[in-house]
This record gives sequence, structure tokens and C-alpha cells, in this order.
Amino acid sequence: MAAPNLIKLPTQTLPLESGDKLSREEFERRYMAMPHVKKAELIEGTVYMASPLRIDSHGYPHGKMMTWLGVYETATPGLMFGDNATVRLDMDNEVQPDGLLMIMPGGQARISTDGYVEGAPELILEVAASSTSIDMHDKLEAYRRNRVQEYLVWRVYNKAFDWFRLQDGQYKQMPANSDGIICSGGFPGLWLDKTALLNEDFARVLEVLQQGLAIPEHQAFVEKLSQADR
Repeated sequence: MAAPNLIKLPTQTLPLESGDKLSREEFERRYMAMPHVKKAELIEGTVYMASPLRIDSHGYPHGKMMTWLGVYETATPGLMFGDNATVRLDMDNEVQPDGLLMIMPGGQARISTDGYVEGAPELILEVAASSTSIDMHDKLEAYRRNRVQEYLVWRVYNKAFDWFRLQDGQYKQMPANSDGIICSGGFPGLWLDKTALLNEDFARVLEVLQQGLAIPEHQAFVEKLSQADR
């Protein structure tokens, strides 16, 4: 007796939904099948879908911080700057931070053959709506565990800016100096006038950054990166 003809149903790729519990492989498969989705993240194994972004609470401050970070990277050969680039942090976390700085080559992270960041960039920056954001909770823990060395969060609604530095496996707030300036521990010359930022005095923010770029420690850092690239 001949075997019955079995109808093969088409394989359907399910859409991403906030709250889905997925492996990183399945997350990527679904994400790539939804080209209309501009931002989705896997954080501690859970999917988070971005809401539409307001210009005042995200688009504008995001643009200012990317300018600040981009100016530093341009003046510091040996670094790579990323804006909303996908980062394969570990098997439970595939994130898309607002900004990142990574040492290339020889840093903690690398570029995969298909063009994504793999591993932990040395610095990550996020523009968050408030202190209740995922950026200050599960994402912070994922970054800490994967040893992102510096984590910056601008909490726009709270009018607050947090600059965390990894010390002894824990994030600790970087204090401002007597002039009210926060100086990066891992990127010499990356200076931020926190008060000017929160007062939206962006000309002052870039002025202070230029002061940082002029210090001898920044030039020594550039030379060190140049030697590592040889």
C-alpha cells in the first residue's frame, strides 16, 4: 500500500513581540525577517521592542551626545565609534545601544564576519527617558556582567546624568572634579561638563571636550593606540 501524500505546511517565522523569551539565534532570525522594525533588543533573554521616539526626550539629546562622542573618536585614531549598532554581548543579550566606543584592534570587542560587534565595547552610552528605564536595570546588569568598562546614561526626564566605571566587578559613579567636569577613566581627554549638558549648553560641552583633547595624556593615549595598530 502506497504511503499517503503528506501536505507540507510552510514554515512561518513568528514576529518579535515584547516579552518573548528567546535564544539569541531565534531572536536574530525573527528580527531579520522584520526589516520594518528599526530597533529591538534581547536583554537577559527577553525581547524589548522600542516605542516611537520623541524628538525632545530622545532624538535631540541623542544627536548631541553622538556629536560629543564622535568628536572624541575623530580626534583619537585607533577607536571605533558606533551609533545604534547591534552588539552581540553574550548568548542572552543582543543590544543596540545609542552609542559606543571600542578600541580597534586589541580591545575587548571585535567585528564579526557578518559585520556585527561581538563582545563588550569599552564604553556604552544610552539616552533614557527616566530612572525607571530598562537602561538602569536589566541592561545595566548585563553590561556590568560582560565588563563594559564605562557606562553612561542620560536620564532626560530626571535631568540627571550617570557615568559608571567598572571597579572590582561593580559599577561605581564617576565623580565630577572641582571644576564640575567628569573625566573618563579609560579614555584620556574624554571630558564632560555635566552641568552644561543638563542646562543644554552644548557649546560649553564641546569647549570642555576640546580642553580634554589638548592634555598630554590624550596625546600619549593616541600614540599608544598607534603602536598597538602596527
